[in-house]
Formats: sequence, structure tokens, C-alpha cells
Amino acid sequence: MTTSTPVFSATLDGDGSCISAARRMTASFLTRVQAVHGLPVSDRAMDLTQLIVSELVTNACKYAPGPMLLELRILGDLVEVVVWDSDPVLPVARAADPARVGQHGLEIVMSVAQAFEAQRQPVGKSITARIALPDDPGGALTGRLPL
Repeated sequence: MTTSTPVFSATLDGDGSCISAARRMTASFLTRVQAVHGLPVSDRAMDLTQLIVSELVTNACKYAPGPMLLELRILGDLVEVVVWDSDPVLPVARAADPARVGQHGLEIVMSVAQAFEAQRQPVGKSITARIALPDDPGGALTGRLPL
């Protein structure tokens, strides 16, 4: 097993096509993590990581002009997803409203990630979410902890 920490970084142009590209890059990164580094990546982790990337990149496309940065890194048995964009306004999850159509992305991310954090940066902001790679036999996989 390789001892270096697996990391992936990509600049995305911010148009609508970058969302599906980000999902594909995420799947490719996690597949390499499993094949090259021998780390377990459950189907659940693969699906949730792609979902989180899709939601965060969608929000960046929608609310921040210009390019964005996607970073993926392995931290022990977690995958950390970081999306940077140029808008300094931090996102706020809205109150649950079953009648509301759309605008549930942040709620979804916060409910499935092990940890979630939004930080202002010198330019723009970064959103970080962490997802457990292996399945937990006890089933305690969701819930947000502070980073």
C-alpha cells in the first residue's frame, strides 16, 4: 500500500457542464484510491461523495461568477471534498419546507456528510464536507460533526 496521501485538484470553468465533469472526476479519484492505495470505498461512499460534489458544484455555478476549484483528499478513512468559489457569501441552510421546490442542496449535503464547514477565504469562500469511505457495521454513518 502506498503511504502518500491521495489528493486530486481541478479547476472548473463554472458553466453547467462542469457539474457532470466534477462527478466523473470524483468517481475516477475514488476508484484510483481503491485500486492504487488499497483503501476501501463502499458503494455508499462513492454515491454520497458524487452527490455532495454535484450539490456543491451546482451551488457554486449558480451563485458565484467564474471559475471554481474542486479538491478531493483522503484523510484516514474519510474523503474530504472542498469546493472554492469567488462569492464570499457563506451559504445558509433554509428551514425545512416540504412545499418548497428546489433549493435543498445544502440541506442534503449537511445531512449525509460526516462533517461540514463553510469558510470565507481571502477571495471567495470554501465549502468542505467529509464522507466516511467504509461502511459502518453499526449503521451510524450520517450526522454532521464540526471540522
